[in-house]
This record gives sequence, C-alpha cells and structure tokens, in this order.
Amino acid sequence: MTSSHTSKKQELPPTAWAVLGLLSFPGERTGYELKKWADSSLRFFYWSPAISQIYAELRRLEELGYAASARSGPEEARAKRRYSITGAGREALAGWASDTAEAGPPVLKHGLLLRVWLGHLTEPERLRAMVGDHLERTRGELAAVREAMEQAGDVPEWAFPALALRWSERQHLAELELGEALLADLAGLTEAGTGARNGAADPERQGGGDAPTPG
Repeated sequence: MTSSHTSKKQELPPTAWAVLGLLSFPGERTGYELKKWADSSLRFFYWSPAISQIYAELRRLEELGYAASARSGPEEARAKRRYSITGAGREALAGWASDTAEAGPPVLKHGLLLRVWLGHLTEPERLRAMVGDHLERTRGELAAVREAMEQAGDVPEWAFPALALRWSERQHLAELELGEALLADLAGLTEAGTGARNGAADPERQGGGDAPTPG
C-alpha cells in the first residue's frame, strides 16, 4: 500500500470501515440493502449509520478505490446502483480489522443512568417508570437480536457476525438484570425515606460544594 493510501486509511472514520465491512461479505448490495443489514446486525453491538451517512461513505470509499459500483440494467423496472468491495478495499479493511491498537475501549452513553444520576431533581415514581420503560425496550431489542441470530443460522459466511450477535444477546440479558437491580435500588431509597428533591431543596446538604466522589 502506498504512503498516500496509508494516510487516507488513517483518516477514515469508523463508520467508513463499518460500511466497507458490510461490503466484505459475498454479493453486491444497494445503499438501502446495506442500511437494512446494518439495522439487523451492527446496531446491536455498535450502531447503525443513517442512510445519508451510508451513501456519503460509499462515495468516499469509491474515491479511494476501496469500493466499486454499477447501475442495474433495463431488466429492472427501477434502476439501482449496487456496490461491492475491491481488492484494495479488502486489503485495507483486513489491515484495519487486524490492528488492535485502533480498537479502543468500549464507550458507554447510558441516557437512563444520566437521568438517575439527576434523580434528586425528579420524583421516585417517575424514575421507576423510566426504568420500567427501559426494561420493556430492552426485551424488545433482545427479541430482535434473537431473530437476527436465527436468520444467520448455519450460513458459513455469517459465522463471525453470528458470534457478535451472540455477544449482544448476552449483553441485553445483562442489561435486563442490571435494570431489575436498579429498580430494587430505587425501592430501597424510597423505603429509607430519601426524598427525590432533597439535594435541590437543601443546598447545605451538598457537602459545601465538594464533589460526591474523590478527585
């Protein structure tokens, strides 16, 4: 790989590699098909880019020579552009996938926990309702993960995606367990008589402005 390609490789965002990764499996796919596959696989353990992001990355990948596209012929009522990975793209993707230094730590942005952190500004009943809604959504996501696992089945080309989905199944099961434990923790605060708005109503109980944790 030339130095210019190496430089371009380093500048690619993770979304570009994810889109190229979708193209690395057998077959040619439209941008819409890539979006559907991302929604039924990537979103369970990473995230699913918007359709506009997918097309933007496809254009970038074509400019780099990592992807190629062809428009369908007159046999189709509606013309479609299908994309495939090139030899250079597969080589670059293999290098990126093997580079553990670029993997980085997992990033957790838990919107529900951010609200629990600010629980002194709301009512305990509202917090418990939010946790209940979160558990319901998680059960729905777990069902979707299991459906995707069934679709992957015994297809040899999907063996590694199936492993990622199996990890996601375990992660969703753990999230359910954590959510149930959080409900129990919130109930414990209520039984102990901890008011949801105590911190906001009584600034003197905030430790003189110090942070609640060391540092």
